[in-house]
Amino acid sequence: QAQLVESGGGLVQAGGSLRLSCAASGRTGVNYTMAWFRQAPGKEREIVAAVNWSASARYYADSVKGRFTISRDNAKSTVYLQMDSLKPEDTAVYHCALGPYIAALQTGRGDFWGQGTQVTVSS
Repeated sequence: QAQLVESGGGLVQAGGSLRLSCAASGRTGVNYTMAWFRQAPGKEREIVAAVNWSASARYYADSVKGRFTISRDNAKSTVYLQMDSLKPEDTAVYHCALGPYIAALQTGRGDFWGQGTQVTVSS
């Protein structure tokens, strides 16, 4: 079993920035892909961004392209989500997930999930 713990959420004004972190521990396996998802009240969970093991491939949802940046530090088993130019519609609980490859995570097929961190953007 792997454990994922998110941090860095909070309340920010529109136009502001936040940096989320997700630390993985336990039996993560090797060469795993990491992703960030979000779920707003009354809405389905959606993938926000994903990055493969070597960071040679990244995926971003259209709604966050140019504003969010996903990165990872394999030595620390940590993935980050830098969120800039935040909008009220970015308000959601953000979860990180670990999976075998980006295409699998795009369909929601994560092997392990974190508990989530709340991001609230005020207008």
